Amino acid sequence: MLSNTEKELIIQIWDKMLPVAEEIGSEALLRMFTTFPKTKTYFSHLDISPRSEHLCCHGKKIVQALAEGARNISTLTTTLAPLSRFHAYQLRIHPTNFKLFNHCILVTLACHMGDNFTPVAHAAIDKFLSAFSAVLAEKFR
Repeated sequence: MLSNTEKELIIQIWDKMLPVAEEIGSEALLRMFTTFPKTKTYFSHLDISPRSEHLCCHGKKIVQALAEGARNISTLTTTLAPLSRFHAYQLRIHPTNFKLFNHCILVTLACHMGDNFTPVAHAAIDKFLSAFSAVLAEKFR
């Protein structure tokens, strides 16, 4: 699904995003909550206002998980197995929401990366996010 060049590019992108993980992740979440308000229901117990501690903390966790997945893309299913189980069995997140978030993180990356968000980078990240969310959705029934 991904060429070696794309895999390297994906790792580079997520490694560059790690220092600003809180900002990238919280911005993508806020974008999702604004664009797709029904997604807020999964976070009703948290303060999801802009720059809130909960939003920043969860956003950072997401970006860190994406970076970890990028570094272990060859074993993505094994790497994400605990997250897949958690999102399916405990949180009961419907897989459609992962696709909604994918779109929001793509837009956020494009905003932050500017001219470095090339068509090649866009395509590689899109493929990676599709694989990532497919693995997360595997356990959902």
